[in-house]
Amino acid sequence: MNKRIIYPLVFILTLIVQSCDNYLDLKPEDGTVREEFWQTKEDVQAAVIGVYSSLLNNPPSERGLTLAEHLFMYGELRGGMVSPGPFAQDDQRDVLTTNILPSNSIANWSVFYRIINYCNTVIDLAPDVLEIDPTFTETQLNSYLSEVLAIRAYLYFTLARTFKDVPLKLEATLSDKQNFQIPASSQEEIFAQVIEDLQRAERLGVEEYATMPENKGRITKAAIQAMQTDVYLWTENYNEALTAANKVINSGKFDLVSSRTQWFNTVYAEGNSSESIFEFQYTPQNLNPFYSIFLQRPQYLAAPTVLEQVFGVDFDDPENKDIRGERASLVPGTNEIYKFTGLNRDVRKNLQESDTHWFVYRYADVLLMKAEALNELNRGAEALEIVSEIREAREAIQQTEEQLGPENKSGIRLYILAERARELAFEGKRWFDVLRNARKENYANIDILIGIALRSAPANQQQIITAKLQDPNSHYLPISENELITNKALVQNPFYK
Repeated sequence: MNKRIIYPLVFILTLIVQSCDNYLDLKPEDGTVREEFWQTKEDVQAAVIGVYSSLLNNPPSERGLTLAEHLFMYGELRGGMVSPGPFAQDDQRDVLTTNILPSNSIANWSVFYRIINYCNTVIDLAPDVLEIDPTFTETQLNSYLSEVLAIRAYLYFTLARTFKDVPLKLEATLSDKQNFQIPASSQEEIFAQVIEDLQRAERLGVEEYATMPENKGRITKAAIQAMQTDVYLWTENYNEALTAANKVINSGKFDLVSSRTQWFNTVYAEGNSSESIFEFQYTPQNLNPFYSIFLQRPQYLAAPTVLEQVFGVDFDDPENKDIRGERASLVPGTNEIYKFTGLNRDVRKNLQESDTHWFVYRYADVLLMKAEALNELNRGAEALEIVSEIREAREAIQQTEEQLGPENKSGIRLYILAERARELAFEGKRWFDVLRNARKENYANIDILIGIALRSAPANQQQIITAKLQDPNSHYLPISENELITNKALVQNPFYK
C-alpha cells in the first residue's frame, strides 16, 4: 500500500485522537466521563479511535513500555529464538533464563487493563448515546461495539496465555468509589469470556471499511475470525478452529505475496498487504518503538542458532535461501532482528521512517492454524498440503523439509510448529505456540517446551531449568508484587510463592 494514500487518513485520525485526549486522561471521578463526554456520535467515534491510539502509545501521564513491546516480550522471550542484546535489562535477562521473580517489571499488566477499561467504557456508555443523538444509528453503534469487544477479547486472551488466572472486569471504572479488590478468574473462565465476546463481535461486526488502512488497522470480521481460530486451538476445540479459519480463507480477501523480490518490502516495510489481517498502524507521525530496542540500543537479538536451526543454511549453494531468514527476520553475523527496521533487504529505514507495523494476525498465520486443527482432527494429508503451500511461496530450502506420512500426527505437529517459527519469527507468537502445543492432552507433550528452553540455556543451568519447567505453573508469569499489594483479593501463582 502506497504510504501517500495512508498519510491523509492518518492525519485525520490524529486530529480526532487529539480531540479525545481528555477522554484518555480522565481519572475515574464521579460523573465526569458520562456528563462531559458521552453526548454525540462523534464522542463515541473519538472514544473508539482513542482505544486504537492506546494500542500504539501510552497516554502522556503513563510512562513505561507500550502494548506492542509487551506483546513481543510475552510472546518471544521464552521461546528459544531471542538472546539478550548489549542493552538488555536485568529483568529481560531473567525472563530469558527462566529466572523470574514477582518483582520482575515485565510482569506488569497495567497497560492491558488500562486499555480494557477504555473498551469497557465504550461498551457501557456508547448505547446511551442512541437516546441522546438522533443522528447516531444502531448500525454505527454495533460496529463500534464489535471493535472494542474484539480488542478486549484479544487483551484478555493474551493475559490468560501469559499469566493464566487473571482478574476479569467487564464493567467500566467510572468512579473512584468502585471496588478495585477483584480476585482472579481461572484461565478457563477467561477463555470462555473471550469466546463469548468474539461471537458477539462477529455478529455485530463489518466485513470491510472504506479504505485499505482501515481494513488492516481496524477490527473486521476476518480479524475476529482469526482470533477465534487462535482461542479455539487453545481450548482444543479443533472443529470450531477449522470453521473459523475457513471463514477467513474462503472470504477471498487474502493471499500470499508471491514475489520473492518484493515480499519483504510489501509485507513488512510497507504493511497493509494482501497477507495482512490486523496490524497496529504506526506512521512517520507516530513511530513504532522497535528502532530503539532492535537497532539503536538493542535489547534483543536473534539467538545465534536461529539462522541455521530455524531457517536452514545450504552450505553447497549459498544463494539458496528461505526468503524469511537472512535480511528478513535477522542479519547474519550480528543477529540483529531486522524484520521491524528494514526498508528492503539491503537498506534499513532511518529513525524518522520507523513506521513498520506490529502484525497481530497475518494470512499465513491463519493457514498454519488451520493446518494445526486439521492435524489434530487426523487429517494430516491436508495439513501437510498447507505447509507445502507456504514453504513453496517462501522458497523454503530442502534442509528444513521433512518427509512425513499423513498418519504421523506427532511428527506433523512438530513440523507445523517449526514452520510457524520460520513464518512468524519475532512477531510475538513463538512462546505461545510452544506452550499451546506442549499443553495439549493434559501436557502429554511437555518435552516440546523443555527441549526448546534447553536449546539456548547455559549448560550449568539446564538441570535447574528442566526441574522448573516440569511444574505447569512455571509456564506463566507471576502476578506482580505491586498488584498483590494494591489488590488484596489476588493470590500469587503457587510456583512463585
